[in-house]
Amino acid sequence: MAKRVAIVGAGVSGLASIKCCLEEGLEPTCFERSDDLGGLWRFTEHVEEGRASLYKSVVSNSCKEMSCYSDFPFPEDYPNYVPNSQFLEYLKMYANHFDLLKHIQFKTKVCSVTKCSDSAVSGQWEVVTMHEEKQESAIFNAVMVCTGFLTNPYLPLDSFPGINAFKGQYFHSRQYKHPDIFKDKRVLVIGMGNSGTDIAVEASHLAEKVFLSTTGGGWVISRIFDSGYPWDMVFMTRFQNMLRNSLPTPIVTWLMERKINNWLNHANYGLIPEDRTQLKEFVLNDELPGRIITGKVFIRPSIKEVKENSVIFNNTSKEEPIDIIVFATGYTFAFPFLDESVVKVEDGQASLYKYIFPAHLQKPTLAIIGLIKPLGSMIPTGETQARWAVRVLKGVNKLPPPSVMIEEINARKENKPSWFGLCYCKALQSDYITYIDELLTYINAKPNLFSMLLTDPHLALTVFFGPCSPYQFRLTGPGKWEGARNAIMTQWDRTFKVIKARVVQESPSPFESFLKVFSFLALLVAIFLIFL
Repeated sequence: MAKRVAIVGAGVSGLASIKCCLEEGLEPTCFERSDDLGGLWRFTEHVEEGRASLYKSVVSNSCKEMSCYSDFPFPEDYPNYVPNSQFLEYLKMYANHFDLLKHIQFKTKVCSVTKCSDSAVSGQWEVVTMHEEKQESAIFNAVMVCTGFLTNPYLPLDSFPGINAFKGQYFHSRQYKHPDIFKDKRVLVIGMGNSGTDIAVEASHLAEKVFLSTTGGGWVISRIFDSGYPWDMVFMTRFQNMLRNSLPTPIVTWLMERKINNWLNHANYGLIPEDRTQLKEFVLNDELPGRIITGKVFIRPSIKEVKENSVIFNNTSKEEPIDIIVFATGYTFAFPFLDESVVKVEDGQASLYKYIFPAHLQKPTLAIIGLIKPLGSMIPTGETQARWAVRVLKGVNKLPPPSVMIEEINARKENKPSWFGLCYCKALQSDYITYIDELLTYINAKPNLFSMLLTDPHLALTVFFGPCSPYQFRLTGPGKWEGARNAIMTQWDRTFKVIKARVVQESPSPFESFLKVFSFLALLVAIFLIFL
């Protein structure tokens, strides 16, 4: 009899978890509290309790070739950076293609997940759900929690003296849907993450004046990188990742800072981070510099005081009249259906081995999927987590002893610098390629570049020097996809197809041909030094 697995949430990680369970012969039942799949990517005009909320204009920060499921590319005619409506359509295509919908119970809220009395032996869980005001209980062999971390808004009003006296309108960015509310208003956006900058830029097209307040600054980059390529297809390669992790942290930080400032000198625009020793999450915004330089958005430091109709910033005594304040101050996360003895959230993180498994459970039959902030796309990260987690739940893969897992968790919490590679400043941040490769190693699905170089050198070079696209994760091992090689070799074709509608024939110059030959020889030397 197949093991029954309860999956909480039908967003990107929940859908991947259903599919992974089916691939391993398990019996998944997914509980989704709303009436449709998609999680974060499903736009609604009103905020729904317990579900992530987005605004109408949201576009993906990771391009389609880097943010797809590893065996299901986006349609060729989709733009490289995908609007939320098309992203949702893609998720529905995925669910239909792999016949996942029949395993989802919509409009079903998970009220509690508790250990069975014999859980020390069986590892089983009792899951209590609510559907149309009717409560039901069922026993499952395992549970996968895929609820994300963007549902509980963090609104630190105590940090803003005088906010209770403010006569204008204020709200968390979670409530924001359309920019119409800003028309002819003086707007203050607090927080310079992706949501904060997006909202400030959108408001600047309609508002009388827009201020963007930031305490620590941030690194703003464009989706369009060198020569117009998608940023993550250039930045996220195995070669560059190896190079970054081989260099001392101060050198890597300096090189990154130099590269980012080539596009926009952050100091001149008042954006530069105060702490530049640790990597803050990139802010992806193509318009912000243009709105700043044309006087549509004004960058300001933290708030000193809020008055009835104005605010005072920390670097001046001048009052700025304000009509609307938007708190883009982030989120906290919790698992209200789980007891703290199962998963306890402290200081913005949970004690999870490899960001997935509670280390203290006697039987590893509960997994948290998607509770991580990789420097890369969430879809392939959550999918890879699910692939490994399902094999652990099934009993194919084993976890180390609890003492070993707890030691690793505590070491991660301390966040001590390694002195090499990038240094991440937040607990949930992780090196994308390194983390994915580690999980792939556990299921024998990590690409072997050495053997590949002998059997398929063209593919090996593309995998190493080209974008680390999710298709690489299906080249070998359990869940191998026969179309992976072709998807890798044609990824640039799909990237250019939607933007290169006008083609002009160019005759190559002799100097260009010489450079290509020279570059090829240099590449051979690099390969020799790396692999031998």
